Amino acid sequence: MAEAELQSVPTAEKEIGTTTGATTNGADTIHRYDYGGNPLYHAHSGPDARLPAFGGEFQPGLYKPIEHRKFANPAPLGLSAFALTTFVLSLINCGARDIAKPNIALALAYGYGGLVQLLAGMWEMAIGNTFGATALTSYGGFWISYAIVLTPGFAVLEGYTTLEQHSVLGFFLTGWFIFTFLLLLCTMRSTVMFFMLFFTLDLAFLMLACSEYAAANSAPTAALKLGQAGGGFGLLAAFLAWYNAFAGIADSSNSFFIIPVFHFPWSEKGRQARAKTARENA
Repeated sequence: MAEAELQSVPTAEKEIGTTTGATTNGADTIHRYDYGGNPLYHAHSGPDARLPAFGGEFQPGLYKPIEHRKFANPAPLGLSAFALTTFVLSLINCGARDIAKPNIALALAYGYGGLVQLLAGMWEMAIGNTFGATALTSYGGFWISYAIVLTPGFAVLEGYTTLEQHSVLGFFLTGWFIFTFLLLLCTMRSTVMFFMLFFTLDLAFLMLACSEYAAANSAPTAALKLGQAGGGFGLLAAFLAWYNAFAGIADSSNSFFIIPVFHFPWSEKGRQARAKTARENA
C-alpha cells in the first residue's frame, strides 16, 4: 500500500526522503518526502504531524493538517489578491501621478481582492486553517464592502453631510484597525515577514482612519498628509503580502532560490534552530 502511494507522487516531489518519527524501539519509521529538499514543505520532525508557523501557509501557530489533503495551499492566492488590490488603492492614496479617484481600484476590490480572496478564505477553512480562513475571508469582505461604499449606485453615504461622511468612513476604518491589531497579536510567535505584513497593514488602517477624522474636523492639510502616510504603509503591506505569497509558491520545482521568512527567536522554529546550534557547539 505504501509503495502504491509513493508511486502516485510526481518524480520531482520525491527526490529526498525524511524520517519524521519512530517507535520506542526504533524498529518502525515513518518516511515522508520533502518535495526535492524544499524547506517550504515544513515537515515537523517530532512524532506529531504539525506545521511550524509560516507566512506562506497563512498560519501563525502550530496546527495538525488534514490527512491526505486534496486541496493546494490557498494562502498565496489570497495574499496575491490582497496585495494587488492594496497596491493600486495605496498608489491612489499616495497621489501617484495626481490620480485622486479610486474608480480603477473598485474593479479589483469587487473581483480580485473581494471575491477571489473570499474564496481563498473558504478554502483555508476547508483545510482546517482557522487563522487563514478568518483573515482572508474577512479582508475579502472588507474589499467588497469598501467597494460598495465607494460605488455611487449604492448611495451608502447619501444620507450624511460631507463632514459626516468623513466621520463614518473613519468609524469604518477604525473597526478594521482594531480587527487587524487582533490578528497582529496572533503573528508574534511566527515569522518577521508575516508579522510585518499585519503591522504595516494596521498602520495603514490607522493613518487612513485619522485622515478621515482630520477631514471631518476641517483640517484638509492634515487629512492629505495622513492619507498619503496611509498609502505609504499600504504599499509596504502590499509588497509584504506578495513576499509571503512568493514564499508559499516557490519551491525547488519552479524556482532557483527560496526566500527567507526569518523566524522569530522565540517561535517554535527559532527554538529548534537554537537547540540545533547548541548541540553542534557542544
